[in-house]
Amino acid sequence: MYITITPQKLGTHFNQSSSDFVSYLEKENEDRTLVNFEYFFNQTENDIKPDRVVAEIDSNTAKLKRSEPRFYSITVNPSRRELQHLKNHPEELKRYTRELMQDYVKAFSREINGRPIRVEDIKYFAKIELTRRFKGTDREVIANQPIASKIQALKDEVYRIQTGTTTGNLQALQDKIRRLEQEAPHQLNGKRIVQGMEKPGPQSHIHIIVSRKDQSNSISLSPGSKYKASEVEFNGKQIKRGFDRDYFFSQAEKTFDRLFKYERNFMEQYTSRRDFVKDTTQFYKNLLKLPNPERTAAFKLMREAGIKLPPTVPVDQVQLAYKAFNALKRGVGIAVKSSSISI
Repeated sequence: MYITITPQKLGTHFNQSSSDFVSYLEKENEDRTLVNFEYFFNQTENDIKPDRVVAEIDSNTAKLKRSEPRFYSITVNPSRRELQHLKNHPEELKRYTRELMQDYVKAFSREINGRPIRVEDIKYFAKIELTRRFKGTDREVIANQPIASKIQALKDEVYRIQTGTTTGNLQALQDKIRRLEQEAPHQLNGKRIVQGMEKPGPQSHIHIIVSRKDQSNSISLSPGSKYKASEVEFNGKQIKRGFDRDYFFSQAEKTFDRLFKYERNFMEQYTSRRDFVKDTTQFYKNLLKLPNPERTAAFKLMREAGIKLPPTVPVDQVQLAYKAFNALKRGVGIAVKSSSISI
């Protein structure tokens, strides 16, 4: 499970309205007939149209400064193993989303009228997307880039010949292009993987747009808060503030496992992935405590995620293994984020 929380983008790309972001979430519907449209939903309703989402999010912004985000975007990316466990069922993902938003409100330290925040207090809309496309930052596209550059150079030469600005053997150039296409290290259905190509296998994920203000349009709720839990004086009163991301990410996994009876491996746990990045020693200690079958499964998941491991890790030699994990951590680089390793 890989979950991200990002504020509304302000400036040249996104304006004060949510319309651009909602339009972006409508991209899959462009290729569908009306009867197959995927609509938004919230905690109690289905089949919500995008114009209502824009209207309600945009009107729920009382007393927010122009420099403050009007909404936050939560993206929920179940792993391939999790999607296979659900049989990639959209209705189960909707069910999970509604339970997840219960965890979301519990991560806030704020109170409303002296009571904890409830899911009924927030304004959110969610949408399930069934497909993903390769981006320029994906490792397959990056690995194919040297060949892509050669192919583009040849295509430019073909164009110059066709337009009469130079002369040359068109057939020979086209043969070179075909050979290079076949030499690309990453292929899909016999074609070189390029940016924009649809990814194979189950790719369902969830986009959630949640208002910065509560349903009453009077209380500001920021999951981007730097504070986990604290109190501050506001208008002469002491109020609680903060959002505990560690709690939210961990609880999101527990909720999934409880709902769908999913047996989560050590390497799939948020706390393990966080330690992998921030505290290699603790990660290693916890890994060695696992029963051998579960430890073996953890290594398998790491290899499937594209993380290069040593051929063997000497589990009976602490210092050597620790050095191996330090080397592994350096090798992963920016592809690994503290909130998740995408497995």
